[in-house]
Amino acid sequence: MKFQDKIAVVTGGGRDIGRACVMELAAQGARVAINYHASAAGADSAVAEIKAAGGDAFALQGDLTREDDVKALVARTVAEWGRVDSLLHVTGGLLARVPLAEMTLDHWNAVMDVNLTSFVLIARECLPHMGAGSSIVSIASQAGRDGGGPGAAAYGASKGALMTLTRGLAKELGPDIRVNALCPGMIDTDFHNIFTKDAVRQHVAGITPLKREGRSEEVARAAVFLASPDASFITGANVDINGGVLFS
Repeated sequence: MKFQDKIAVVTGGGRDIGRACVMELAAQGARVAINYHASAAGADSAVAEIKAAGGDAFALQGDLTREDDVKALVARTVAEWGRVDSLLHVTGGLLARVPLAEMTLDHWNAVMDVNLTSFVLIARECLPHMGAGSSIVSIASQAGRDGGGPGAAAYGASKGALMTLTRGLAKELGPDIRVNALCPGMIDTDFHNIFTKDAVRQHVAGITPLKREGRSEEVARAAVFLASPDASFITGANVDINGGVLFS
């Protein structure tokens, strides 16, 4: 098991891609600190499943745009296990589809905070507790490459900034800490259940070479690979995972 005796922090770990990352890390031996915002049932059930299988995990509610909540998550992790070996940052969201002509400053700031500022805060707080060989993986988006769909320009901009930050931090934190991101395309999650029309989803699946949407578990396996020693010579990469609908 590649993460035996390793300590992982997963933000947004109560549902979809985040929960899948939690379960994949635990299956590979990690002890997992799970942050969630509103998905208590998913986070709590993940902890129960991990402990029933002989692993170790805890879940802590928190808003990662708030410094106090970020510090509480890292403090609990260090108190329990002493360090952080891997950070998988899944927290983020579109919030709403809002065209520029209708965009308020509050909406713009909220999108930037949940997708970008949350990453800066959690990475900064984990950093003092990460040693040589540690890794950081965030979930960016295909929208960071193509700008996103209608009303998603702010979201695309925030994910594009996250991709650039990935490159900058790879240079800043190397050689001890690797920093990478994934850029998912159309994945079957609540994100698209809420914000994307069925007809659009069917169209995108139809023009994708693999002719389907992706699954949370597929993204999680890629994220955990990037966090693992198997990816020891990969840093500063923004890796596409979209079934071939966009090549970068």
